[in-house]
Amino acid sequence: MQLSPADLHILLIEPSEVQRKIIRKKLLEENVTQVAEADCINTALKLIAQHKPDAIACALHFVDGTAEQLLHQLKANRNTADIPFMLVSSESRKAQLETFKQSGAIAILPKPFNAMQLGKALNTAIDLLNPAELELTLFDVHDIRVLVVDDSRLARNHIRRVLNNLGMQHITEAEDGKQAIKHLQQQMFDLVVTDYNMPEVNGRELTEFIREHSALSHIPILMVTSEANDTHLANIAQSGVNAMCDKPFEPEAVKQLLYRLLEQ
Repeated sequence: MQLSPADLHILLIEPSEVQRKIIRKKLLEENVTQVAEADCINTALKLIAQHKPDAIACALHFVDGTAEQLLHQLKANRNTADIPFMLVSSESRKAQLETFKQSGAIAILPKPFNAMQLGKALNTAIDLLNPAELELTLFDVHDIRVLVVDDSRLARNHIRRVLNNLGMQHITEAEDGKQAIKHLQQQMFDLVVTDYNMPEVNGRELTEFIREHSALSHIPILMVTSEANDTHLANIAQSGVNAMCDKPFEPEAVKQLLYRLLEQ
């Protein structure tokens, strides 16, 4: 059964009563009526223990901690690791937001956000909660061998979850480009999904290695990057990647990219 925003139970964690009212109103406009509220981390954790929400919308700073601390605590617990997490913040500094992009947050909503941004975030949560397999004509999606390369364990976990939801079961993980090259020299893959920023061998260097070796050069490469600089992205594209997508890693966007990559 296909879920809709009206089916979602959202936990809204926001210290400001005014902001909670504003966000609740925007959720209501998207037909989200089941909203629990918390004004601090401790209250949120109690509510999560009582009733696991379908998704969390969370501000950045609280009197008893930060959204980053909460996110890492949730990801470390098997029972809560899969809860879709949206950051709602007026923070715009790249360095401050990078940890959420790397940790599997499904969306980073600005304050104020518009209906399109909220709708996209809610649809991403629904895609994770109610997955639909990728249907291909040239491949059986269950047989596709994927190499996922990212130095963040949380990011790898999120990418693996999205790919598993699409029906991909044969997934090998590498912590960086150097480890990925060892895997590529030992076995064959049908697809590489790689981060850009990694120690020792980054995503661009890994892509160039793959393209320069005839036995590997045909492998489609999907680059997942939080780089927003157009010049930087152009340089990445020239290294030989087939497609790029942003972090947060959104199931629907990835589904469309993979369909294009694997059906071309």
